[in-house]
Amino acid sequence: MPPIPLLSIIVLVPVAGAFCALAASPRPRLCRWLSLGFAMVELALVGSLFFLPLEPHSYGPLGTWLFLEDYTWLPGLGARISLGLDGLSLLLLLLTSFVTILCVLISWQAITTKVGPFHFFLLLLEGTLMGLFMATDLLLFYFFWEIQILPMFFLVGIWGHEKRIFAAVKFILFTLSGSLLMLIALIILYILHGQQTGVYTFALHQLLQTRLSATAEGWLYAAFLLAFAIKIPIIPVHTWLPDTHTEAPTAGSVDLAGLLLKTGFYAVFRFAFPLFPNAAQASAPLLLGLGLAGLFYTGWIALAQTDLKRLIAYSSIGHMAMMVLGLAVLNITAMSGSLLQMINHGLSTSALFIMVGMIDERLGTRDFRALGGLWGKMPVFSAFFLFFALSSMGLPGLNNFVGEILILVGIFREYPLVGVVSFGGMIVVAIYILRMVQDTVFGPPKTEQPLEDVNPRELFVLVILALPVLYLGLHPDPALRLLDQPVQRLLGYFIQMAALHP
Repeated sequence: MPPIPLLSIIVLVPVAGAFCALAASPRPRLCRWLSLGFAMVELALVGSLFFLPLEPHSYGPLGTWLFLEDYTWLPGLGARISLGLDGLSLLLLLLTSFVTILCVLISWQAITTKVGPFHFFLLLLEGTLMGLFMATDLLLFYFFWEIQILPMFFLVGIWGHEKRIFAAVKFILFTLSGSLLMLIALIILYILHGQQTGVYTFALHQLLQTRLSATAEGWLYAAFLLAFAIKIPIIPVHTWLPDTHTEAPTAGSVDLAGLLLKTGFYAVFRFAFPLFPNAAQASAPLLLGLGLAGLFYTGWIALAQTDLKRLIAYSSIGHMAMMVLGLAVLNITAMSGSLLQMINHGLSTSALFIMVGMIDERLGTRDFRALGGLWGKMPVFSAFFLFFALSSMGLPGLNNFVGEILILVGIFREYPLVGVVSFGGMIVVAIYILRMVQDTVFGPPKTEQPLEDVNPRELFVLVILALPVLYLGLHPDPALRLLDQPVQRLLGYFIQMAALHP
């Protein structure tokens, strides 16, 4: 146990900030500044982790963690408040704290009603995500997994657009359905482990030692995978995402694309794969097929969109499909690329959603038929829009290129034919991204309405987003070094399990 419970503090600070923002509801200006202050404190706390002398700790079959905290929670059930930090968790904590600051800044003028409750849910979501990305006790993970649904439900349902109630209900029905299956599978795994060992626990490192028949492992893995696939989302359980993105406020879309989609992908890597290694390896062809289907299907649908926000929502599903391909290959190159792409996608897609929000605030529409010619009216905005669109397309020198090239190289090593098809999918991505840019910023203006270019607050948001996009594109090595140990740890565990159960 560390002398200072820094991981617990990181979880609790946003929650404390949420209640402070709620208490300041009668004074909207104070509420905004309090929320920004707590979000910046959280970023500073996460940043401090990079400068601490973190020593690896042994913690079960999956090897080592950089930081561990463990407290008694529900002793009668064998559940504990166990938080662990490795390189993947560290990067996701940094992304979460960074994106939350952006959400507060972009909502400064956009949210004018119920300001206190809005920031309450925004910061509460940050706190639950912090806990989710560090939980090593499966009941604690499930607690955070369920709680994170509620803030997003209210953010969409209260501050969303015209069909916000429909989108919010669809979102919660999809996610709760998957969560229920995961809970049933978790209880079964808990009981089986207790019957075999006499120790009833939800600790990941102990549940890894549960002996399962091939049939039981397959069904339990399927339940976990479906719950996580809904959140990624993977075709065909993706239909909630475009509607939710379309109706969500800008901050809701940014949180959804930048953070919530990452929870499903993270959970597959952290829990589903190591708990059920044989079923996970057997499912590789299925995941490859679903990933390819998602890549081409969403690209085709994106080309038919007339709503800019909806197009970016479908592009987000396509990018996640590419990450699923990298995860399914089960080699270090593709898997590292997929995990890095989680961070890259969180940055570039968040930036695009933020810029769509800026367009909507000025024109009151996101329809391509009302856009075009923005370069002549908003040159600074248009330059940044082009920059982030090229990042999303995977232009060399920008962040997405690194993740995508690693994924493609890893796929070609194991499945050359899948690699060729995946490359074709990337061409489809390039087509609809270029079409988006052409219809938004180039061509003749569709309206005579004068438009204000970005203001200082918006310019600040775009600049601080552009910096990590450039940094990860030009110098990804520090991030890849953080991801190296978690990936090698999982692949080594797969090899170990294959040797024990040939």
